[in-house]
Amino acid sequence: MAFYPDERIALFIDGANLHSTGKTLDYDIDYKKLLELFKNKGRLVLAKYYTALLEHDDYSPIRPLVDWLDYNGFQVITKPAKTYTDRDGRSRVKGNMDIEITVDMMDIAPHIDHLLLVSGDGDFAAVVDAVQKKGVRVTVLSTLKSNPPMLGDELRRQANDVIDLADLGAMIGRPKRDYSHSGSSDDESI
Repeated sequence: MAFYPDERIALFIDGANLHSTGKTLDYDIDYKKLLELFKNKGRLVLAKYYTALLEHDDYSPIRPLVDWLDYNGFQVITKPAKTYTDRDGRSRVKGNMDIEITVDMMDIAPHIDHLLLVSGDGDFAAVVDAVQKKGVRVTVLSTLKSNPPMLGDELRRQANDVIDLADLGAMIGRPKRDYSHSGSSDDESI
């Protein structure tokens, strides 16, 4: 990882993509550790987390995480997820945040030196190129060590650097919670 102590860093997290990657790598992300890791690498000026939420559910399993992130140093960007019926009659949920992430990356580019994009979505290759043309280094955090790989080839090739999340498990991961027994856990942190 190439970081410089005085560089201005922005962290952009595609929440759905990171969640899928964590499941594939079989560890939960400790967002406090993730934030601290990059605060210690330079001047972290911005940390954003993007996710879509089902608005009409009485309880959303992601709501506690979103609330915790919002109170602990992240700017949380949400939008309502849309439900639709696919051609086979199955109910599906759609909540893509790519446009929001892209617009925000372009907006912040003149004010930072290094952008960290936590997503493997190859659709981001074009905006990574555009941000690089503004003089910003872009590091992508995803994984190639899963089956199938979570990192799109075009994004991997466009990035200045790639950090494989499989290699960060000891630094930013925590063991998955065991919900098989009743009783409360002493560690309820996010």
